[in-house]
Amino acid sequence: MPTTPKPATPTVVSQQQAVLNSLPFSDTQDFEDANRGLVGRRQPNAVTDAHGTVVWDNDTYSFLDGDAPDTVNPSLWRQSKLNVAEGLFEVVPGIYQVRGMDLSNTSIIEGDEGVIVIDTLLTNETGAAALALYREHRGDRPVKAIVYTHSHADHYGGTKGFISTADVDSGAVKIFAPEGFVEHSIVENVYAGTAMNRRAAYMFGAALARGPQGQVGAGLGQTLSTGEVSFVPPTDIISTTGQEVTVDGVRMIFQMAPGTEAPSELLLYLPDFKALCTAEDATHTLHNTLTLRGAVVRDPHAWAHYLTETIDLFGGDVEVAFASHHWPTWGKERVVRFLQDQRDIYAYLHDQTLRMLNKGLTGPEIAEEIQLPPALENAWNARGYYGSVSHNVKAIYQRYLGWFDGNPAHLWEHTPVERAKRYAKLAGGVDALVTNAREAFDAGDFRWAAEVANHAVFAEPDHAAAREVLADTYEQLGYGAENGTWRDFYLAGAMELRDGQFGTPTETNAPDVIANLTPEMLFDALAIQVNGPEAWDENLSIDVVLTDADTRYRVRLSNGALTYSAAAQEGDADATITGTRSALPALAAGSPDALAAAGLEVTNPSVLGRLVAVLDPGDKNFAIVTP
Repeated sequence: MPTTPKPATPTVVSQQQAVLNSLPFSDTQDFEDANRGLVGRRQPNAVTDAHGTVVWDNDTYSFLDGDAPDTVNPSLWRQSKLNVAEGLFEVVPGIYQVRGMDLSNTSIIEGDEGVIVIDTLLTNETGAAALALYREHRGDRPVKAIVYTHSHADHYGGTKGFISTADVDSGAVKIFAPEGFVEHSIVENVYAGTAMNRRAAYMFGAALARGPQGQVGAGLGQTLSTGEVSFVPPTDIISTTGQEVTVDGVRMIFQMAPGTEAPSELLLYLPDFKALCTAEDATHTLHNTLTLRGAVVRDPHAWAHYLTETIDLFGGDVEVAFASHHWPTWGKERVVRFLQDQRDIYAYLHDQTLRMLNKGLTGPEIAEEIQLPPALENAWNARGYYGSVSHNVKAIYQRYLGWFDGNPAHLWEHTPVERAKRYAKLAGGVDALVTNAREAFDAGDFRWAAEVANHAVFAEPDHAAAREVLADTYEQLGYGAENGTWRDFYLAGAMELRDGQFGTPTETNAPDVIANLTPEMLFDALAIQVNGPEAWDENLSIDVVLTDADTRYRVRLSNGALTYSAAAQEGDADATITGTRSALPALAAGSPDALAAAGLEVTNPSVLGRLVAVLDPGDKNFAIVTP
């Protein structure tokens, strides 16, 4: 039985009241915008997979009504009420959005005969449900093209819910994406995909119970769907700002924005509709410069620059802005002000972090010192529901100066477990740490309680009282968090301490993604799995011959490192794998049966067996809140 959540403490209740008193809750414009243009809803809004398993259920958020309870930050409660608005919405005649069907939105532009789809949600099941809802109200128009705005899975993973690979192969459907899309989509979801997906389970609270004491939303949207992720490569690459494409009578003007919210990203303007799609570079929240699931640190300086360019390019004509998350903004003046607020928050955080780090402040110190200008502090679209000022500032510091803050004491610290054991000894034992943590908890100093109790748990993971006080502390920190992903992280940590691991509910390193690895990416993915110490004494080479690409690679394992080269090599390899490029991803499975089934021929299979023997795949259930 799951542990029953506990109520909010007086400290948290007081904090929630302070939030209510400090922010402009009387401003209800966002609620008008979030519900404007409703065409129809999908009722009930539960989506199932082929086996009848529910992969999305927006109805579980029906409790989001009325005023915020004591266990939810009122600002986050407001944002979640906005995000939960669901259905097919008319943005302007000819442009429709399906919202409340996944973490992200899908936008549908009507052309002469069919439709252009902008972003396809995360999974095939929710994608298909969104298209069905559109067709229920607007007719069975064929999909003529898809635009991937950027290289994150919740914007391309549902593509096979809209079209088939046969539609693309025949030329009936074009898929547009920004330059670098394939590389960045696959690299992010394969190289560090296991760790990212495990942490994303915390970040989006996919395993948490929905409710006022559980998951209420992730700020950018409610949560992730848990269906099948697909990957259909683009047919057309956009590489230049100002590039114009017309499909089915719909004119699209693209703006490149690499290195912003995603390494590969574009915005697009629909001049005949005077409508701007801001992708994920301008949404109704402060976004992440470094997402809590982990990624390459983003560039807020470039982000602000591109939004300035957006205003310069399209601000004179635009009448509506819509994005891959949240609800649209209507009216030229309001759109430009929205873009300016979004631009200014990234520019301000970047510049002030650099100013203060040049005065010697570290990332955590800057995060405590920085103050937003009142206009941004009170702009709902700049509030930290998904990114936060605190972790964004630390990420900017990391981008410029790295993990080391310059203090020699931090240069060679003990591991968390060894530090914890020494703190326990210093305090007089784990029981003393627990007593200190409980005193801090009772005093409402949850940040200190978390630090002390975390040492207790890492020093003695099975200490019941240590786990209890740490779980209680994480719970209160979650209740007070304005940031949806912080809340999810804290409550997920409490859940695992109390009830055990919940694993990885959603995985984006899906078979479709693996199938689209280039040979180089595949070899890199295998190299990441090599257990170095176990492979120290191995020395082997394998030639990979691609019969349909007239290409040969020499793959080597030596000194625990797997390397490869496409240059001509002297001498014979220890083994040879021969087959087509499309069959090569079967190598990721490693088994002779998988290779044979894919049509790959292997000479001297024992050599491949030696390689497979030293591969050490990631752990989808690795510990986070315990050692």
